Amino acid sequence: MGGWLQSWIRRSTGKDDEPTTTPEPLRQDAWSQTGRSLRVIAVGVIGFMLLAGASWYALSHRHYNWAVVVVAGDWHAHDGGPSEAFDNSRRDVSAELRQIGFNDAYMMQFSARPDLDTTTHPMPSTADGISQELSLLTSETPDGCIVYFSSHGAPQGMILGNTLLTPNKLAGIVDGTCGNRPTVVIISACFSGAFVPALEGDNRMVLTAARADRTSFGCTQDARYPYFDTCVVQDLPGAHDFPDLADKVKACVEKREQDTGVSPPSEPQISIGSRVADNLPTW
Repeated sequence: MGGWLQSWIRRSTGKDDEPTTTPEPLRQDAWSQTGRSLRVIAVGVIGFMLLAGASWYALSHRHYNWAVVVVAGDWHAHDGGPSEAFDNSRRDVSAELRQIGFNDAYMMQFSARPDLDTTTHPMPSTADGISQELSLLTSETPDGCIVYFSSHGAPQGMILGNTLLTPNKLAGIVDGTCGNRPTVVIISACFSGAFVPALEGDNRMVLTAARADRTSFGCTQDARYPYFDTCVVQDLPGAHDFPDLADKVKACVEKREQDTGVSPPSEPQISIGSRVADNLPTW
């Protein structure tokens, strides 16, 4: 058979009469081995970064299922005119608590003029309403409690809608709903230190805007917040827990009062129970 025909047949059938040899495997030089090692290292580094990122996200996006009530007890300035200061505090303290990780599903707001707020839809500020809602919230979550009030105060108690909420009445509400769980009570009102003896306990942290015999400041018609609430809203994001917040707020109030020349100083009060500090959230 002619050479050209044999070549054509071989090409068309894929057969070849001539023996074939198995090619030698490619030898990997040092550069190839180095590239493989670098790829392995890169995969390991990426994996570590992903794990680290996940851990950072978890730490920076903590969620606390605590029962939270935030109350604006009045809507008047110290001279009797209208003021949004307490409702501004109520709304913005709630927003800051959500921002640092407290679950909005277990948070309720109360206002002396609830119909005017069509955004957050607070409930009316009454002792019975607060007690009922806090009881419901604590039945839905086993974690701690936060109770925050912003209002006018007197040595006998603080204004809550059309009534005066006494220290013993508030203590009864907190005892009956929060019980032995870790609880933080913050009261922004004149003479609010009067609430400390009734509220303090091993599982409680209590922070008030003033001593029992002192007024607090900033409840004017044009004020955005009272002085104490201004400091709470300002310092919540930068604090790492509630005791740290209390120290920051106390220093902030002292400076604000000095800067504006008001006196005598309100001297915010802090009470931290022996068993509560280790059970408070951090953020």
